[in-house]
Amino acid sequence: MGIVCEKLLSATHRPNVVNDCVKLIDAEVEAKSGVTGMLIKGGYKGFKAIKPSIVKEAVDHLLDEFVQVFDKHYEEYKGESQGGAVSFESWAVRRDERLADDLLGITDRKIAKAKVAMIRKIYEGMRKIAQRQVAMAIPAIARLLTKHVG
Repeated sequence: MGIVCEKLLSATHRPNVVNDCVKLIDAEVEAKSGVTGMLIKGGYKGFKAIKPSIVKEAVDHLLDEFVQVFDKHYEEYKGESQGGAVSFESWAVRRDERLADDLLGITDRKIAKAKVAMIRKIYEGMRKIAQRQVAMAIPAIARLLTKHVG
């Protein structure tokens, strides 16, 4: 287990990490505009209408696997960063599509097992645009991770 797992998954940090992730997701969704923004906001609203606590519960449920993905990438960053000359955010931005793909691979596997058909349908409809949207959120995710890792 690397530093990211140790810090973000500890009993003392996890609740704050979950809350920060929910705030990040809310802010990312709110910032969307245009047709894509309308689709994302509509899907997000749909998820929350089905179950108001779904975002927080989903973050908590997925956090271990997401953190493992970032732990692997953070270790790679530490090996390449030349003593911290490059910030994790800058490093991650250059790999945003790869990070997004790794994260969405987790949710793809999870959603395939969802018992509520409407949740699967909403996700499948949004998945086509999710890769780019998650990649665009990588700077904010990297800042959140850096905040908690130190």
